Amino acid sequence: MTAAVYPGSFDPVHRGHLDVIERARSIFERVVVGVLDNPQKAYLFSAEERVELLRRSLPPGGDVDVRRFSGLAVRFAAGEGATVIVRGLRQTSDLDSEFQMALMNRRLEPGVHTVFLTTAFANVYLSSSLLKEVFALGGAVDEMVTPEVATALRTRLRAPAAAVPTPG
Repeated sequence: MTAAVYPGSFDPVHRGHLDVIERARSIFERVVVGVLDNPQKAYLFSAEERVELLRRSLPPGGDVDVRRFSGLAVRFAAGEGATVIVRGLRQTSDLDSEFQMALMNRRLEPGVHTVFLTTAFANVYLSSSLLKEVFALGGAVDEMVTPEVATALRTRLRAPAAAVPTPG
């Protein structure tokens, strides 16, 4: 069975992440989404909240496991019995840092390979940090996240439901 790990902070999860997860599900027999818990990083949502938001954002009855981890993603992958780390690419500028990380991971765990999946064109501009900033400044993000995440953002940042702009 080919298992893959898709690691990240997912703070919060958005449609770009979900697109990569769906693509990974179509390729690998088992997909584990690893939610990074790094105590040196300031998150909007706790690791437990991010795990729960991911679980609630995935289609019911799916074959994706969501787990919290700390430390090196490549060690988490090896511990899960995965031979693949999935990384999402939005644009070519992502490739430089992702390529360097993939080479380091290969050095640390030669049996774990990195596979890059491009996001759908509709999600190419999405990042969790940009999404949080737009939301905090009153922008509409409901189409970029699941309803569960939109509600969590409104609750955490105490913002009213943003008006969805009308075309024209």
